[in-house]
Amino acid sequence: MKTETIQVKGMSCDHCVKAVEGSVSKLSGVSKVNVNLSEGTVTVSYDERKTSHEEIVETIDDQGYDVVAG
Repeated sequence: MKTETIQVKGMSCDHCVKAVEGSVSKLSGVSKVNVNLSEGTVTVSYDERKTSHEEIVETIDDQGYDVVAG
C-alpha cells in the first residue's frame, strides 16, 4: 500500500471535493482519498499493483483540475 499527496490547482468548493474524491475512489486499488481545499492537496492511499500515480493524476485531470508536477 502506498500513500502519496498530490498538489492540485483549481479546487475551491465542496463540489470540487466530491468530484475528485468520488472519481479517484472508484479506481481499482484505491482505499482512501482525502481532499484538503485549503492546502490544494489530494492524499491517496492505493495498491500499486492495481493502479498507478499516472492513472490517479489522469483521473483528477479528467475532472477539470490541474495537477502540479513535482
